Parts: sequence; structure tokens; C-alpha cells
Amino acid sequence: MTDKLVSESTTISAPPTVVFSIVADPRQHPRIDGSGSVRDTVQGPKRLSQGATFGVSMKLFGLPYKISNRVVEFEEDRLIAWRHFGGHRWRYRLEPVAGGTRVTESFDYTRHGAISSAVITGLRFPQRNRHGITATLARLKSAAEADAAAAMERDQRA
Repeated sequence: MTDKLVSESTTISAPPTVVFSIVADPRQHPRIDGSGSVRDTVQGPKRLSQGATFGVSMKLFGLPYKISNRVVEFEEDRLIAWRHFGGHRWRYRLEPVAGGTRVTESFDYTRHGAISSAVITGLRFPQRNRHGITATLARLKSAAEADAAAAMERDQRA
């Protein structure tokens, strides 16, 4: 870990396929966003894959804006990361564990092309993003566990 990587983890009582289906569908990002910055308007494919691009309406410091992202890391049910023009990466790493999935979400600004760390730290993005990641993981946990329970119920009725 470096000081340019903000990362938190949680364990979710749902299989990796259920968790990954949420994070790999950009239309579900408003459902799980804990930062309060992701808005409902999302453009792009229903399911992300390596190289896919998607746009999101955002709001930061009270100002609305749109951002375009490209998927730069992808391994089905295990890893997905996207970056925007500044080079920052948002990454979800999934690991199967007994009873569910260990999910680690990261904000990574170590890569070439990222806005200078002085600006990032000056605007308190590491602290803001840690808070947002913690809240997002809680919302992802709730969503994935609800989706897994609903799927189990459907399977039992079938």
C-alpha cells in the first residue's frame, strides 16, 4: 500500500457472481454510491467489460458535471477497475471466502496521468474517498445480500 491508494474491505454474504453483477453494471452505481456524488444518468453498456466506456452524471462540491470512464482492468467475478481523464482508478477486487465474498474497493492515484498529489490531498480527496468507500461498501453489501436472497427465493419457487 502507498499513501496514494485509499482502500477499504468488507465481507458480503453473497457469491462473487452476485456482487460482480452489481459493480459491472454502471446503471447500478447510483444504487450503491455512498459518496453522494453519483447521479442517476449513466450512459454506456449494461454490462462492463475490458475497454468498455461509460459516462456518469456526478455532483461534487455542489456542482454537477459529467465524467467518462474506461474499464482498464477486468477479470470476471474477481476484478474490475475504471479510470477517467485524470488517470485515477476506482477498483473492486472480489475474493471468494467462506460464506460469501471479500470485497476491496480502492481509489488509486498512483498511476501516470493522475492529477498531482498536492491538489488531491489539498482538496482532501483521500479522506473524502475513504468515507465514500466505506459507505459504498455498506450499500453494496446490502444490495448484494438482498439480490442473493431474492435469487435464492426465485430458485426455490422454480
